[in-house]
Amino acid sequence: MIIVDAQVHIWGADTPERPWPPDGAFRTHRPQPFSKDDLLKEMDAAGVARVVIVPPSWEGDRNDLGLAAARLHPDRFAVMGRLAIERPESRGLLTGWRRQPGMLGLRFTFGTALQRPWLTDGTADWLWPAAERAGLPVMLSVPGSLPQVDRVAERHPGLRLVIDHLGLSQAKKDAAAFEHLPHLLALSSRPNVAVKASALPCYSTEPYPYRGLHPHIRRVFDAFGPRRMFWGTDLTRLPCSYRQAITLFSEELPWLSASDKEWVMGRAAGEWLGWSDR
Repeated sequence: MIIVDAQVHIWGADTPERPWPPDGAFRTHRPQPFSKDDLLKEMDAAGVARVVIVPPSWEGDRNDLGLAAARLHPDRFAVMGRLAIERPESRGLLTGWRRQPGMLGLRFTFGTALQRPWLTDGTADWLWPAAERAGLPVMLSVPGSLPQVDRVAERHPGLRLVIDHLGLSQAKKDAAAFEHLPHLLALSSRPNVAVKASALPCYSTEPYPYRGLHPHIRRVFDAFGPRRMFWGTDLTRLPCSYRQAITLFSEELPWLSASDKEWVMGRAAGEWLGWSDR
């Protein structure tokens, strides 16, 4: 079974050219530079073959570190990149987006008071048809905005969308974190929507193996199936080890068959994002 992590951030040192966010805004258990070499060591120790690098949103709209890692290690890393959707000059970038070595698609966050209205006020309207025409998959962090994603998926059936972290809000834990799960499950009727079962230990107050998460994972799996649910970690904010994040799915969910695990733990993400043929 080839294990592919659908989301990990890397970042450089805190410098004037690349400043870290203010104290209290750094949601990570690794408040220091976390490089591709640091990540490779953790991947090798845990048995992870490949990682989709997602540039952290607090760095703005830059993809340089992720792309540099993918150029050096194309068999281990690929990137879902960021761009500034609010800037008119971004509209001409998508045609050649995947010509950047290691670039798979796009990833956007719509979780802040500034960004959330972009889903409804017209700011993001240009993006969906442009990404659909370019054949670019799009990952979305959209806590509280799943109905808006449903409308996008309906209007653009050729656009492959991935919902980050099951659409959960970082501010909540346990049952409260899953209160909007019915909205996510409703999206399963859209064949162009997949989900990223990532960072899930972050939404539990229980110790490993986070048994309170298991029924929610089962509901998502039953709705989306093994080919539209991608395992991932958001490693740098996990409250558990990398290996435990793997065994949560590979050992603690007995209803997942061997074939299911093969898809969920890597094959599905590779095919959806177009990485399996590279």
